[in-house]
Amino acid sequence: MNAIYIDSMRFRLSNFQYFVRRFTIMEIRQRTYVLYGGFQMRLFHVSEQADIEEFVPRIPKRDDMDKSVGLVWAVSEWGLNNFFTPRHCPRVTYCVGEETTPEDIEKFFSSSSRHVVAIEHEWFKRVAEISLYLYEFNPANFYPGDGPGYHISEHTEIPISLTRIDDMFGRMFERDIEVRILRNLWNLADAVQRSTVRWSLRCMAGAKPREALLGE
Repeated sequence: MNAIYIDSMRFRLSNFQYFVRRFTIMEIRQRTYVLYGGFQMRLFHVSEQADIEEFVPRIPKRDDMDKSVGLVWAVSEWGLNNFFTPRHCPRVTYCVGEETTPEDIEKFFSSSSRHVVAIEHEWFKRVAEISLYLYEFNPANFYPGDGPGYHISEHTEIPISLTRIDDMFGRMFERDIEVRILRNLWNLADAVQRSTVRWSLRCMAGAKPREALLGE
């Protein structure tokens, strides 16, 4: 009984915090100008499809999110750093944050870059050859999501512009992103989660299994 009660309380508390955060942001945002120092925020969605006319809110798949509200997801210009790959490409991404220690900077970065994207060998050719499409949104309906650079809207969003982008590695190098090509991502994934860098693991369900490490 106690476990069921605690889980229920956590669920209600999570929903309450979500409502308060959304209400507060919607009230003080002033169409995104206040929270961003008076500058117009730019928000994007990266896709392999070139013909999306509208983005309809979808129910989140994550268990820790409210499944009664459909959402459209977008990333800021800074958040784009993690998305110059095919959608399902497994990757470990991380960057320096305010809390990152000098020791971790020395350990996890091999250049002056302060953002890393690591992919597997098998994905190198696909990343090199793919073209992606960058949809830009009017930010008026969006509010911050649960991670730096991520934003969500509960409305159907019509893109205000569409740009084709090629040469993904060139794009990343232009943005001073350090790219790593690894046989297996799991050692790095485990290490960053124990560190002080800001990390994001994407599509790791499709990564080579940990068992593959035994033979390398």
